[in-house]
Amino acid sequence: MGINMQQDCVGKKVVTFGEIMLRLSPPGFLRFVQARSFEAIYGGAEANVAIALANFGIPVDYVTRLPPHEIGDACLNYLRRFGVGVDKIIRGGERLGIYFFEKGAVHRGSKVIYDRADSALATIKPGMFDWERIFSDACWFHWTGITPALSEGAAETCLEAIEEAKRMKLTVSCDLNYRSKLWRWGRSAGEVMSELVKHVDILIGNVEHIEKVLGIKASGVDVSKGNVEAEKCLYVSRKLMERFPNLRKVAITLRGSINASHNTWSGVLYDGGNLYVAPTYDITHIVDRVGGGDAFAAGLIYGFLRFGDDPQRVLNFAVAAGCLKHTIVGDAAILSVEEVEKIAAGIVSGEVSR
Repeated sequence: MGINMQQDCVGKKVVTFGEIMLRLSPPGFLRFVQARSFEAIYGGAEANVAIALANFGIPVDYVTRLPPHEIGDACLNYLRRFGVGVDKIIRGGERLGIYFFEKGAVHRGSKVIYDRADSALATIKPGMFDWERIFSDACWFHWTGITPALSEGAAETCLEAIEEAKRMKLTVSCDLNYRSKLWRWGRSAGEVMSELVKHVDILIGNVEHIEKVLGIKASGVDVSKGNVEAEKCLYVSRKLMERFPNLRKVAITLRGSINASHNTWSGVLYDGGNLYVAPTYDITHIVDRVGGGDAFAAGLIYGFLRFGDDPQRVLNFAVAAGCLKHTIVGDAAILSVEEVEKIAAGIVSGEVSR
């Protein structure tokens, strides 16, 4: 791809950028209207990727803006627990974004309510981050479509970061991560993301988000019926590379939503010549599906950095990481490389390790 990801990243870091929020959830499977207390944890797509990479042993810096009070301090401490680099985080703004998460079960879907207007990151402006310094010891920059959805300032800052990353010859990856409830500041997701994706090397998404954001449809794919035929993604991947000639890899997650507790899960990777297809996992008892795509993205980045000359192995690792995330409460995939490789090797019995 013009970039040797393994060699170029020796001794260097991955940088992720986005908003981390306070996640508040009713205990167990209680509904919002039943709740008398909420379980608190921190989460956000790019932070989830950073935590997973740190657990995989990849040096990683997470970049965001946190309010200068004790809730911001608590968030920093949470990230430090997992070995994520936090020295590039800036402080400012009035509040940390919040999201409320009601966990679904069987035929009742999960629900998310955002309370993140005017958060510390949503109110950022270009020039607040010293991207040249942030990228000085990095080889990879990862962002998602959630960040430019927050505000015009966040979108402009995201573009600023991407352009500097490309100037400094970093590999740039993006997860489309479409959130319809966030795109409210004036420009459409398609308009903004089309401009940003022009600078991306590796694009990650699912068929729904690719269609809604970039208008490219995978015909015959119906996730509501558990239909995840991987071959349908070849057309989508080719169209993406035709439209964005900068792209070197396209990775698509394939989730079949049988119900809120039972999904199928797989993925494909296209490199411009070959379409690689991962095994399909039947996840019959979902513990927490939030962050499954982020675990896939982290697994993909890890795979490219550790065995990038074997695309099938890269994809299988990423899909296995996403699969395992469904067993973990919270946003982040708290996993070891050994656990993921075990699943990727087909050892899925879940037996006790003694």
